[in-house]
Amino acid sequence: MSMPRQISFSFDPMCPYAHQTSKWMREIRDTVGVDVEWLFFSLEEVNREEGKKHPWERPWSYGWGQMRVGALLRREQGNDELGRWYEIVGRSFFEDGVKTFVPEVHAELLGDNGFDSTLVERAIADESTSEEVRAEHEHAATAYGAHGVPTIVFESGYAVYGPVIVPAPTGDDALALWDLVQAWQRFPHLYEIRHPKTMDDMVHIGSSFNTYLTTRAWRTIENPAL
Repeated sequence: MSMPRQISFSFDPMCPYAHQTSKWMREIRDTVGVDVEWLFFSLEEVNREEGKKHPWERPWSYGWGQMRVGALLRREQGNDELGRWYEIVGRSFFEDGVKTFVPEVHAELLGDNGFDSTLVERAIADESTSEEVRAEHEHAATAYGAHGVPTIVFESGYAVYGPVIVPAPTGDDALALWDLVQAWQRFPHLYEIRHPKTMDDMVHIGSSFNTYLTTRAWRTIENPAL
């Protein structure tokens, strides 16, 4: 099996698992030389409660609003800068406890990291940013059956949900995981391998995500996946 040269990586900036996997993905990118296309996917939409508004029906929504900022940034400066934005937002929120989902805080974070702080205001004012995020979300859901993040799609068109791992592996372990994930393409009808979580696993996850759990301003809802 030939080594992939490019993948797409769908993320929601409010997902702690996608954040960990993105750290691993960047190491693979820099070590193996795989190009990563960063794309949007909304957990707020897939986990929306019946009767609640869709995220695109709100002027600002926790993850969706931030992805609108990312969409405008990508439009103006390209995929690499979107990747840098996602790395900074993820580290700030999940590791430093910065409430990046608050528009004013997000704008300040942009300015502090060499981005245009007016991106937030301009993204909210430009409805096409919401349309762009929605189009990417719906494409991932319909074309690949995506139900969550991270979702990785290889050049072959084969999609993988995950890997879901905490914390992100580095060095030889990162490369070993990459070999496992990309080799999954060999088995197109292998749909799921899952490691059941023990109580010790739940304690480990809770400890790893402590900053996230104390910084977020919402309760988690997870609708069942097909």
